[in-house]
Amino acid sequence: MQLEPNESRAYQRAADYVAAALIFLQDNILLREPLRREHLKPRLLGHWGSCPGITMAYAALNRLIQERDTDVLLVTGPGHGAPANHANLWLEGTHETYDSALARTESGLLELARRYCAPDGFPSHLSPMLPGTIHEGGELGYALATAFGAAFDAPDRLVACIVGDGEAETGPTAAAWHSSKFLDPVTGGAVLPILHLNGYKISSPTLFATMTDDELTALFRGYGWAPRIVDMTQNPHSEMMTDAVRDAHTAIAEIQRRARSGDVPERPPWPMIVLRSLKGQGAPAEVGGKRIEGTFHAHQVPLAAVHDDPEQLQALEEWLRSYAPDELFDEGGRPRPDVLAACPQGERRIGMQPAGDGGRLRQPLRLPALEPYAVDVGAGPGSASASPNQVLADWLTEVMRRTEERRDFRIVSPDELASNKLDGVLGASGRAYAWPVDEYAEDLSSGGRVMEVLSEHNCQGWLQGYLQTGRYGLFPTYEAFASVVDSMLNQYAKWLKMSQEVPWRTPVSSLTYLLTSEGWRQEHNGYSHQGPGFINNLLNKKSTVTGVYLPPDANTLLVTMERLLPDTGRINLVVSGKHPAAQWLDLDAARRHCEAGASTWHWASTNGGEEPEVILACAGSIPTVETLAALDLLRRDVPDARIRVVNIVDLCTIAPPDRHPHGMSDAEFRTLFGTDTPVLFDFHGYPSAVHQLLHGRPGPGRFHVRGYVEEGTTTTPYDLLASNGVSRHDLAIAALGHLRGRATVTGNLAAAHAHHRDRLREEIRRTGADPAEITEWKWQP
Repeated sequence: MQLEPNESRAYQRAADYVAAALIFLQDNILLREPLRREHLKPRLLGHWGSCPGITMAYAALNRLIQERDTDVLLVTGPGHGAPANHANLWLEGTHETYDSALARTESGLLELARRYCAPDGFPSHLSPMLPGTIHEGGELGYALATAFGAAFDAPDRLVACIVGDGEAETGPTAAAWHSSKFLDPVTGGAVLPILHLNGYKISSPTLFATMTDDELTALFRGYGWAPRIVDMTQNPHSEMMTDAVRDAHTAIAEIQRRARSGDVPERPPWPMIVLRSLKGQGAPAEVGGKRIEGTFHAHQVPLAAVHDDPEQLQALEEWLRSYAPDELFDEGGRPRPDVLAACPQGERRIGMQPAGDGGRLRQPLRLPALEPYAVDVGAGPGSASASPNQVLADWLTEVMRRTEERRDFRIVSPDELASNKLDGVLGASGRAYAWPVDEYAEDLSSGGRVMEVLSEHNCQGWLQGYLQTGRYGLFPTYEAFASVVDSMLNQYAKWLKMSQEVPWRTPVSSLTYLLTSEGWRQEHNGYSHQGPGFINNLLNKKSTVTGVYLPPDANTLLVTMERLLPDTGRINLVVSGKHPAAQWLDLDAARRHCEAGASTWHWASTNGGEEPEVILACAGSIPTVETLAALDLLRRDVPDARIRVVNIVDLCTIAPPDRHPHGMSDAEFRTLFGTDTPVLFDFHGYPSAVHQLLHGRPGPGRFHVRGYVEEGTTTTPYDLLASNGVSRHDLAIAALGHLRGRATVTGNLAAAHAHHRDRLREEIRRTGADPAEITEWKWQP
């Protein structure tokens, strides 16, 4: 279908009018009468500055869809330009499809305006409430990586990504430009970046807008793109943007045609567009002696004093009437035919793009059985040794093989698979990379589904886009460096929380982090690598979208992953070790333990765990070893002591059930922890995380939590534990203090353990290694 230029111009005028009206008006929405103060919203919220440029891009993409029946998903980086997205969604009828109250009539437009930036209405930025949206956008810089995640393994999809020039200043966006090097033109779709240069941030110029065309072209050619600069500053209704989008699509189709016929280009020059427009194009040029259009004064609300300043009120009316709304909407407020002619139909509308509600595209994940991969502990707990991550890698390798045909599972990691003993998966799928490499590079493949790059932001963005469009994935990374994406975690957790409140949103696959190279075994890398704080950040998010798991061995790790990879609507955090270690539970016991979330290990407890004098609780693989080693000391020293061992694999089960959906009942909690028994809790991370979860449980003061307390250096594993007060000797000393009626005996034993601990640390400083009594300790039934 070929549109006439005047139809496209009418559409853009209508979209710009609606966007501006959403910011300012709560009545007289189509200016049927002169504008008065009472027609204005009491609070003026939103960002006008990027709205015209967003509509320029939207209109050009609409033309492409109509002319070539293209499958287009839009990711809008300038998220505060939401009025433009709302305007386009309303004009194309998507809003009406999801909510009849937002019909394409005067009353429907008025309802949309009244909901925009109103309590319980639409926020000022993109959100899950907007159809076709998979990303909130904003200045944090994640839009482009997310767009690539949506394009991987979607060969027929074009993901257009509008990148704001303020957003483009961020480190995440700078790294994301390299994503094209990971995009396979055979198995993947394409990303069309549209860098929107409108000149200003909140109050200062953007870096990219101050660059010349030659500088911009050189920069992006260096990244590997084929940039085209489109200057719309003089004529916002020029056909140049439409032509650029059309030509970009032609170039994309040619790259894909060649690659899919066997002629894969070595460095495919994917097209991108640099769109220049004025900041807030169309707003008043000047009011009260202050320049507005094309300056930072147009960034948010251009006429912020309109309630009290008659000159601004008049300027607003003249501005809105400059779009000639009576020519764009009929007597009932419906867009006129020349406006509607610019809108695609059905699921080809950008707001109705199926990938924009990616849960609808999701198919069951093909997981292999665990039995062939489980560690045999038939000789009893502690009788076998294995690397949990290597065991998991064997299982994930089969997951990769089973998902090869449908290509709906990927692993993203910051160049750490080999270090974390997970590189076995490369036997089923290579590392994704589309550019030529030297002969010594190993396991690289343009169609690989393992993605390694030293940018945690890229990894997170890729995976978010992949999951949001109906697929599955896993994000392994060093524990200490997961915090690089703290802000992405924050934003995505809020996105998922809001998604649960949107009735038409279909849940998408959960985002699962696998934190390995955990801090307690980063003694060789030193203090900077010893940081378990990502747990705390996750626990501060809404409990309905979070989970934290600390499997103590390989079999519980397998069971945990089997449960989490098909999970939906959550962010799950798993902490696992990579080094060979003792294995405690057979597969059946591991399943029961993971189902419960926390359980008494009767085989480790004295007196079968009945009527305990003290409870030793532990969460995490290293705390589990130290707790059992401490119990070993206590059994030798105080053989009649009644001690129960409780292991926690799902950390959130200790929270009250009214505060976390995984929280065990009060009765279950009493069964594990009693009502007045002292509990010595050895925890993988910061003690504050456990105290936070225990709040609201009876007698929280009897829980004595030990964990990482910011003591560390380059040292040995035992010395790192001792420096934080969580070595087996420290735990035994603490437990002795809770054994009633044996003050003289326990006091002497505690002193002896303290002396032995200190002697070991002195020996470590002489030898530089942990002694055999630590490294060769084994559990004895």
